[in-house]
Amino acid sequence: MNTAAAVTLMRLTSLSVIAAFSLLLPANAQVSQLPGTTSQPQPIDPNNPNNLRPVTQSNSVLSIEGGDRLMKDADQAVSAQNYPLAAKKLQEARQVYNQLSNFYQELNSSFSGIDNRVSDSQRQKALLTAQKRDEATYQLALVHRAQNQPELAVPLLIQIVKSQNPTRDLGKKAYQQLLELGFVDAPYPRQGGSSSSSQK
Repeated sequence: MNTAAAVTLMRLTSLSVIAAFSLLLPANAQVSQLPGTTSQPQPIDPNNPNNLRPVTQSNSVLSIEGGDRLMKDADQAVSAQNYPLAAKKLQEARQVYNQLSNFYQELNSSFSGIDNRVSDSQRQKALLTAQKRDEATYQLALVHRAQNQPELAVPLLIQIVKSQNPTRDLGKKAYQQLLELGFVDAPYPRQGGSSSSSQK
């Protein structure tokens, strides 16, 4: 009986010690995070809804200024004939402008019929960023042409014609590039006549 009592007492003592340690460990962990203690700064999580930094800061990529900065970097790379870097920067600029255009369109439709002033403001920004996206796309197509990669340039040029419409300046320039590449064989606009579809 004494042996059984001793074993039971040891088990209870062991459980008490384990319980005491488990209570102490979280307290020690919290002490290292108290204010005033030295610790490494944590990076800001952009997915955190409590992160209230404005995206119009000069270092933000998701802004018109961020896209413009990428376009400027691409221009410098083209001047230095560093076409791979230029293509990379132009692709990034296209993505930024496209995301911005989509976001502004969503805001425009959200405010449509609720506040026309806000809706119109977002629509104008959507149009501006879509235009910048198409300009970046056109420059990227030219870079692909300079690298003798027509298979990469043609789809981009077709996107521009579709987005801009063949009657607008950038649409005409994109179509002209398709003509020069030999992808299309009918000039537009037609020389010395109307460009209406009634003439065949």
